[in-house]
Amino acid sequence: MEKKIEHLAIIMDGNRRWAKDRGLAPWKGHEAGYERLKQIGEACLARGIKDLTVFAFSTENWKRTQEEVGFLMGLFEKALTVELDYFASRNLRLRILGRREGLGDKLVKIIENAEKTTAENTAGTLALCINYGGRPEIVDACKKLIAEGVTPEEVTEEAIAKRLYWPDMPDPDLIIRTSGEERLSGFLAWEGVYSELYWCQKHWPDFDESELDKAIGEFDSRQRRYGG
Repeated sequence: MEKKIEHLAIIMDGNRRWAKDRGLAPWKGHEAGYERLKQIGEACLARGIKDLTVFAFSTENWKRTQEEVGFLMGLFEKALTVELDYFASRNLRLRILGRREGLGDKLVKIIENAEKTTAENTAGTLALCINYGGRPEIVDACKKLIAEGVTPEEVTEEAIAKRLYWPDMPDPDLIIRTSGEERLSGFLAWEGVYSELYWCQKHWPDFDESELDKAIGEFDSRQRRYGG
């Protein structure tokens, strides 16, 4: 009997390496990765995967060149404005996970509008992790606990989970990382503790539906015991 993937999470790695292999500028890889995300999002919906969370920009990615960071911020603005009609037509909700500080007022307003516009959509959720780190997310949740005056006796796993960036996020069933790297790099440090992990050798722009099906097939072959 096949196990159902309700929530898939992806570390979309390898855009720059994909571009370098082709003698292209790094942002050409990001453009290709953007188009690939749209295709894989549709493929997930076709396979009954309701929620998709992707690592788009980490708290460490600010170390990249100003030119590349600026291009990525522009790409996020495009995704969260031009694509809103698509999300409405597919009844999909957008969630943006990460620290808003440092993103710029324009992008923050665009994020807030995208989340508000799609908040009532129920067919599924695309969560984009932008300026995101798993440890910073836990730190921010702890700061909320302190600010709300929660006593030590009241601090539980549930109390922390309710103060994460997406409080009602279902834990991801499967986390995929592309481009041959085999580490999580802080992605969903709290939520992914029991997720199945799948490493794909292909760079993200080359991750197609056949690769997605390989990952799903591998997931189906595993036994999930949750420590039992």
